[in-house]
Amino acid sequence: MTDALADPHHRPYQAAAADGGPRDIVILGSTGSIGTQAIDVVLRNPDRFRVVALAAAGGRVGLLAEQAHLLGVHTVAVADPAAAGPLREALAARYGSRSLPEITAGPDAATELAALPCHSVLNGITGSIGLRPTLAALEAGRVLVLANKESLIVGGPLVKAAARPGQIVPVDSEHSALFQALTGGDRGEVRKLVVTASGGPFRGRGRAELARVTVEQALAHPTWDMGPVVTINSATLVNKGLEVIEAHLLFDVPFERIEVVVHPQSYIHSMVEFTDGSTLAQVSPPDMRMPISLGLGWPHRVPDAAPGVDWTKAATWEFFPLDDEAFPSVALARHVGSLGGTAPAVFNAANEECVEAFRTGRLPFTGIVDTVARVVEEHGTPASGTRLRVEDVLEAEAWARARARELAQASEAAGV
Repeated sequence: MTDALADPHHRPYQAAAADGGPRDIVILGSTGSIGTQAIDVVLRNPDRFRVVALAAAGGRVGLLAEQAHLLGVHTVAVADPAAAGPLREALAARYGSRSLPEITAGPDAATELAALPCHSVLNGITGSIGLRPTLAALEAGRVLVLANKESLIVGGPLVKAAARPGQIVPVDSEHSALFQALTGGDRGEVRKLVVTASGGPFRGRGRAELARVTVEQALAHPTWDMGPVVTINSATLVNKGLEVIEAHLLFDVPFERIEVVVHPQSYIHSMVEFTDGSTLAQVSPPDMRMPISLGLGWPHRVPDAAPGVDWTKAATWEFFPLDDEAFPSVALARHVGSLGGTAPAVFNAANEECVEAFRTGRLPFTGIVDTVARVVEEHGTPASGTRLRVEDVLEAEAWARARARELAQASEAAGV
């Protein structure tokens, strides 16, 4: 396990701000769930962190302008060029006669911000569009605080080639937990990684029952408050499959030594089992501010980032084996991850299209993973990882999206 991207034993090469002051941070995806919670952490710790730039898709320009004003950032970016005008107006309403921050817009705006001079880049963008910003941050020598799992999954060989030891600190609660638990032993002493899953809203249901679930039911996650795509991914357990691939890439552990266990209470975020039989777990209430603060502050912790466990109250924590028949997505993800190359990009892109088809009534719930599996099978032998280019990833994604849409339309026409 010498090629781990996220190695807690390797201190970041930019462990502190050059002048001993607050760390300069760029936040990508600032108006989303991760971004807004990261800003909460920053605002409560102005002596530790200073945000210099924000990027968002452009659908919530009012919130983006409010964030920019509160933080006093130098640059604001939106991916949608049409949002630049409304953003300028929203900023002007808050700044008055004072100079506005620089505004940049377009599909490459977040990538440009990722390379700005700073200590850390928090990539909280949703989806594989976060790949270019991830690569830009790594190539610019920034510490990458990674919440955008898709960029690592679809561009694994590219990210591995660009990252230096200790340059990536994961934010997903499961990978943050593994990152922390791995400090408990030498890398050669790790027997396996155990990734926990809440089980989503349909834990315990069989496949026949799952075929009839509604969008509203799929969006009612019992533990976490997330965006619609991630929430539905958690209901199908596709999100857990993506996390298995991410754990493999981050920590350089073979797929056969990465297990998934269902833990409905979501207090144990993941575990590491060592060769002597000992297991170390990271435990905290389900609050993303904790892994976000660790990512921003590593190798130091941020005091009172989130509430801890109340050990004065009785509690029961349960664990169940994963039902691979009802939720085949994790096994499919293992297969895709083992194929490598462009196969993970096809898996992820097809899933995003199928989730949208489910949300709009063109696919049943079980049709999401069934269709993704068919697209992966049709994709065949992926491009070699050693020769993978960003263009290969984008081409594979475009094909997968188009094919997934075709299959969803055929399913709708057939009344499946």
